[in-house]
Formats: sequence, C-alpha cells, structure tokens
Amino acid sequence: MRGENGTTVLTRQHVAKLVKESGNDRFMDRMIVRLQDAFAAPDKGVSPTRDGFLRGPGHTAILEWMPHHDPGRSITIKTVACTPSNPGTFQLPIIIGSLTRYDDVTGSLPAVCDGILPTAIRTGAASAIASRLLARPDSRVLGLVGAGAGAQAVTQAHALSRVFPLEQILVHDIDPDHARSFADRVDFLDLDIKVVELAELESAADIICTVTSVGVGDGPVLSGTNLRPHVHINAIGADLIGKFEVPVPVLKSAFVTPDHLAQALREGECQQLEEGDVGPDLMTLCADPETRGAADVPGDADDPTPGSSRVRTPGTAVQRGSGGCSRWRARVRACRRSC
Repeated sequence: MRGENGTTVLTRQHVAKLVKESGNDRFMDRMIVRLQDAFAAPDKGVSPTRDGFLRGPGHTAILEWMPHHDPGRSITIKTVACTPSNPGTFQLPIIIGSLTRYDDVTGSLPAVCDGILPTAIRTGAASAIASRLLARPDSRVLGLVGAGAGAQAVTQAHALSRVFPLEQILVHDIDPDHARSFADRVDFLDLDIKVVELAELESAADIICTVTSVGVGDGPVLSGTNLRPHVHINAIGADLIGKFEVPVPVLKSAFVTPDHLAQALREGECQQLEEGDVGPDLMTLCADPETRGAADVPGDADDPTPGSSRVRTPGTAVQRGSGGCSRWRARVRACRRSC
C-alpha cells in the first residue's frame, strides 16, 4: 500500500501474502542466498551496535533499535520489542517489530514494513548459513529446545531443512502444549516430529537450536552433558543481559563465532566469555570460509570439523570437539533472536 506521501506501507497481512504467493520454500531459499551474499560482500555498510531500553513489569521486556547505513543509498532501522508475556497474556508473538527504510540522500521515507515475519525468516536463514559452514553436511537430526507459540521455531526448522538432509526433528519445551502443537505448525516440512526429554534430544541431535524465552538468571537451558561430539548449536534466545541458554563449559570447550561481537559480548552467550575466547564472526566466515581453519580444529576439505560439535547462539557460534590439545575444540555461534 502506497501512502499519499509516496511511502510504501507493508502490513503483517501484506508480508504474509507476499510469502504465500512466492511459496514458503522459494522465499526462504532466496532469503538464505541474499543474506549470505550480504554477509560475504566486501562493502557491507555500517551497522552500529543496537541500543534500546528495558520495559515492562520487572524490566522483563525490551525495546531495541538496529540501524544500518548504506552510504549514498539508504538507512534502514529495525525496531524490535521483545515481550515474553505476550503469548500467554495477549495472544501476541513474543517478538514484534517494524522496518523503516530512508533515502540516504534526501532523508525521505520510501518504505515501512511490519517486521514480525521478516525477522523470523531472517533469523532462520542466518542459522542455515552458520550451520552450513560449521555443521556436518550429513546432519539428519535437528533438536529444537523451545517450540514456542510464535514463528521462530518454525523458521529455524524450515531454513535448516532447506540446506540439510533432515529426517527427524526432536522437540523439547517446558510448555507441553507448545511441544505438542509443533508438529501441526511444521506439517508442510513432511518430517518426523518427536516430542522428547532434553537428555534424549541432546544425545541424538546433529544440530540443536535453542529458541527459548528463558528468564534472566534462569539459564542455561541445555545441560551440556549428553551432547554428541560433532553437534552444532544455534543459540537464538539470549536477548537480554544476564540471559543464557548454553552452559559455560560447553562454550569454553567450543569454537565460538558471533554474528556481531560487540552485541554478543553485551547480551548474547558471549557475556559468559572473555573476548579472547571468541572466534571470527559469521560475516568473516562467509567472506572467507577458510578462517575456520584458523581455530586449529582438525578436519578435511569436505568436512573441516568432522569430529567436533557446533553451537550457534545470538551473536556466537560454538563447535564442540572430540578431543585434542586445542582450546578451540568446539564451535558455537551465538546470535540474538531478533537479529
């Protein structure tokens, strides 16, 4: 819809229609390709560290803004409100956001777009990109910790199914209704969905995505004691200071790759680490995949880390290893759910 001032406005319904007309698979495939191209591009523009403020009862919610400047072309600002109480109290998604695009030359506003579905699809695509770089290419079992009532768990499963030969998804959620409903929400994937206890998920999954709304100080959500030697973990839910999903011993034994280092150190899994414990960021890996070798993880050209496991978290990636003398025995990617 175009307003009188020339601004195109895309509501939540407009975005859903565009995705439906394009087709879920085609839309996700294009997002993965375009996002990886953007990550690998030599001129990425400027993305300052996001900022915002705590809100809601007990400061349990947050509102943040995430600017990106493409000099001479555009300024894009994504505003995201994360409200963990939304599903149970208001029947709304935890993540609600908007995208605004400004012309860098004139300062005019060409477009405003609802950000709920684009954020979920983009976050799923980022997990697919990180996992394709760090996980075993023959990964067949995905573990989802936090089935949720929103789109995040669905887009994680969808994106990963587009780049791996998945056969089964193991689901664990502290809310039984969320876990049981997940199969219906991803029936279009035509995969075996099984609700399991956390120990079974950790012991069987090749790739794990943690997509939880765990409270500040209540983490981690993984035990870390039953993980497969080669597992890759995408940790998505650490979106507040003091909020964690991955145990420190797993991070310490892992190769950790953040989406955005400064952000991850402030409010991602990397809060639990020193900067020197963190490996190259995801954009560096996309631009030069050989930087995986700089972590001194054993492997070969086809699978650079066949005997290690990886974890992706908001802003950080970790890959756990099967042993050896290097402190980079694991790989973890940490990224914020709202990235």
